Amino acid sequence: ENVYLHSEIRTIAGYEEIIGQSEAIRRVVAQAEQVAPTDSNVLIQGQTGTGKELLAHVIHLRSPRQGRPFVTVNLASLPSSLLESELFGREKGAYTGALTRQTGRFEVADGGTIFLDEIGEMPMETQAKLLRVLQQGEFERLGSTRTLKVNVRIVAATNRDLKSAVRNGHFREDLYYRLNVFPIELAPLRRRQEDIPLLVEHFAKRCSVSLGVPQPRLSDEAMQLLVMYAWPGNIRELQNIVERAVLLAEGGEILPWHLPREIAGIPSNGTLTAGGGGSGAAGGASGEGQSASLWGYEKALIVKALHENKWNQSQAARALGISRDNLRYRLKKFNIQRPEQERKG
Repeated sequence: ENVYLHSEIRTIAGYEEIIGQSEAIRRVVAQAEQVAPTDSNVLIQGQTGTGKELLAHVIHLRSPRQGRPFVTVNLASLPSSLLESELFGREKGAYTGALTRQTGRFEVADGGTIFLDEIGEMPMETQAKLLRVLQQGEFERLGSTRTLKVNVRIVAATNRDLKSAVRNGHFREDLYYRLNVFPIELAPLRRRQEDIPLLVEHFAKRCSVSLGVPQPRLSDEAMQLLVMYAWPGNIRELQNIVERAVLLAEGGEILPWHLPREIAGIPSNGTLTAGGGGSGAAGGASGEGQSASLWGYEKALIVKALHENKWNQSQAARALGISRDNLRYRLKKFNIQRPEQERKG
């Protein structure tokens, strides 16, 4: 039980309120506030990375159960052979290898909330036992005949179409209706474009604190690229990209070349060039951790800034939003030298 609770504390520590001002997110917040004070089961639907676990946690914190455990189970990450014992527990000797008694997650969550993520991945045989918990609040540990009673609120989430799963015989219809008492749908990030600047600011601030680096500014060009991107990975993808950009910017300004090439619109052949700068390929760079085209784009921007500032390194560094030492490091990294004709000029 202690292992579960400590793991859960690590999982939810630092979670902030839902961020955004779009109509889609305002509707979700209103629904969460409406259902939170009740004991109704909630089914959260949305694509991967849209923040379903965060919403479930917010519902728990707004409920009368807020002082009790909030337990998360990702059903897709657990083998079907172990899922039942994880949820309902087991007795010592219940099966080969069961050397100790195990407390199930429903026992741990007694009086609180259990979040069943990826509920559409639950095997049919386990669905029947979950239905019994929903209807009667009782179950038995594996290897035991003693019936245990729990009072647990269930918040489930899925990125699958459960109605189709019901029609195809992969999900119990009675369980679906028990879970779908209060459905909430999270919109993908591409339908929440007005929320992206707020999310970027939030993640940049949080990443700067956790990484121990100054919070960088965000250029208008970089923000425009972030807003226009389709975000197949949704908020989770945005958070990872902002963290990477914060590291690359080193406290200066986040520019387009700090973003992945699919966002910055960098050609995949890595042939970007700039006047007087030679080939766009990163001179001698191995490309580990970055594509050659991304390094070529970075080099091209540096050469362009130097050319426009008559190779004054201090002015070019300011134009790029980086320190002069940072610029010198990149000049050496990309083997950038002032062309002979510009030396004469």
